[in-house]
Amino acid sequence: MAELRPLSEAFVAAPQIRPDEVPALAAAGIGHIVNNRPDSEVPPELQGAAVAAAAAAAGIGYTAIPVDHVGLSAGQVEALRAVLSGARGRVLGYCRSGTRSTHLWALAEAAGGADPEAIVAAAAGAGYDVSALVPLMRQLAPGR
Repeated sequence: MAELRPLSEAFVAAPQIRPDEVPALAAAGIGHIVNNRPDSEVPPELQGAAVAAAAAAAGIGYTAIPVDHVGLSAGQVEALRAVLSGARGRVLGYCRSGTRSTHLWALAEAAGGADPEAIVAAAAGAGYDVSALVPLMRQLAPGR
């Protein structure tokens, strides 16, 4: 199974998952999968439709929020915030290495009012460096 890296009680990042891993993910408490990898990066058997079908069969949610070389947008941040606010169980975000998923999570947390330094520490604890995002996290803070 893909290596799961908890970033918070509600969110876990991971590298690319396979459809056959989804039942084990559901058994591990994952209630929603967020695919941050564009289909153009993966072969057909790993594309979003295959993972979405496996998620549906396992009774868990699935949302595609692809992040490509253009970077992250406000719409993507809001889409992840919406998933996090409505998900049952933990949310798993995945991409090639988990980095894009972690970056998106960091911005979504900051937009929700979380402390940027706490976000950086949580990401570092999971093996990801989001320190370059701190200025943007501060800009996204509510009531700024």
